[in-house]
Amino acid sequence: MCTQTQFKNTLVLGLGKTGIDVARYLAPRAESVTLYGGAASTDGPAADELRALGIEVVLATEKVEGHYELAVVSPGISERSEFFSAAAACSDEVIGEPEFAYRQSPDRWVAITGTNGKTTTTSLTTALLQGGGLSARSVGNIGTLVTAALDDRADDEWFVAELSSYQLATSKELHPKAACLLNITPDHLAWHGSMEAYAEAKEKLFQNFDPSDLAVVSVDDEWCRAVAERLDARGLRVCRVTTGSDPDGSCAAFTRGEMLIVRLDGVEHELCRVDDMLLKGEHNVQNALSAAALALEVGVSRDDVVRVLKTFSALEHRIEPCGELDGIHFVNDSKATNTDSVEKALTAFKPGTVVLLLGGKDKGTDLSSLMAAAAADCRAVVCFGAAGPRMEEAARAACATTGVQVVSAAHLAEALDAGIELAGPGDTVLLSPACASFDEFNSFEHRGEVFKQLVAERINQTKEVS
Repeated sequence: MCTQTQFKNTLVLGLGKTGIDVARYLAPRAESVTLYGGAASTDGPAADELRALGIEVVLATEKVEGHYELAVVSPGISERSEFFSAAAACSDEVIGEPEFAYRQSPDRWVAITGTNGKTTTTSLTTALLQGGGLSARSVGNIGTLVTAALDDRADDEWFVAELSSYQLATSKELHPKAACLLNITPDHLAWHGSMEAYAEAKEKLFQNFDPSDLAVVSVDDEWCRAVAERLDARGLRVCRVTTGSDPDGSCAAFTRGEMLIVRLDGVEHELCRVDDMLLKGEHNVQNALSAAALALEVGVSRDDVVRVLKTFSALEHRIEPCGELDGIHFVNDSKATNTDSVEKALTAFKPGTVVLLLGGKDKGTDLSSLMAAAAADCRAVVCFGAAGPRMEEAARAACATTGVQVVSAAHLAEALDAGIELAGPGDTVLLSPACASFDEFNSFEHRGEVFKQLVAERINQTKEVS
């Protein structure tokens, strides 16, 4: 399905996964490809591989020279950076990787964005499409770049794309058949410059929609409600999603009692009960409703949707059960890198039964709402890592009159041990850190893997003693 576009002079910014994959794709399709790695880039196997493909690789600088027909920028490079500006000054057009891939293969796209829940909803949507007999693949921010999937894409395959605000900020022609906005809460503000700019980037997902498309939009936060109203004003089909009661309208996704309901163009689909799903937590009700609406829109039957909803399990690092010791349950939620995600995770557990492990590299976000939730829902809070002192101060202030214990630890291993000491039978030690991982780990995945390894070691030690 991929069109074989021929390019002239092309520029790629960034020597990470995105830059490398885009450069590889361009190498046989462009007269020339130049990749600038950035100020911190260094020589190595990746650069050597690209040079072997005929690509010019420029390292250790952000001063871009020459003239280029097209520049493709990696998502970590902000539009507000001097590096981006230098590339724009030398290029006829600057776009991101999903936009680039869309132009090569524009048919059968479904897209998902939001501050939290993107990966779960993307994976569930893909499973729903596959369960309905459609060819579908998860691509984008979820791990497999869209560009890397182009060469072997089948003509009838759906791309289910998880798209970040970074990726959407530079989109222009991107036009999915159906798309979902899950939520907008403060995150990545240093990259975008303001909450307004961050929200605007998210909304660009719908910029090319027409009345035949379906916009699936949460109405459980004020930023998303405003987006839905603007889409209404454009005369678009908007499926309002809420974990509460029927929001009315010809398209909606909501709960009636404990039943998940999706209504499209006035036709109501009764799906399954909340307790029928393996996914737990209020946030996963929203994720399931959104994914179901997308799947029904592209032709998956109600029965197939119900079957998959009942069997789809939690993703790795997202409220992932990872062991039990003396009646204490351990859950890895390392992907919760912001406060809103942690608050949503707490809804998956009985109040008063969670020992919450918070910490990592501090994003500097406001902690008041998170700590209020911790004071109301947790048995104890353990604060660790670089953000530990600020987390501990905020937690102690919020929990001063609630009886929720607050302790500190230097690193994750010590935090786990403190959590085990504080927990009792029936409780859950939950790693849901509300922070980036880069003070101690390479990524949230690395942090989650280490946590699971530490849990396994504690369980095995107990078995050896007994």
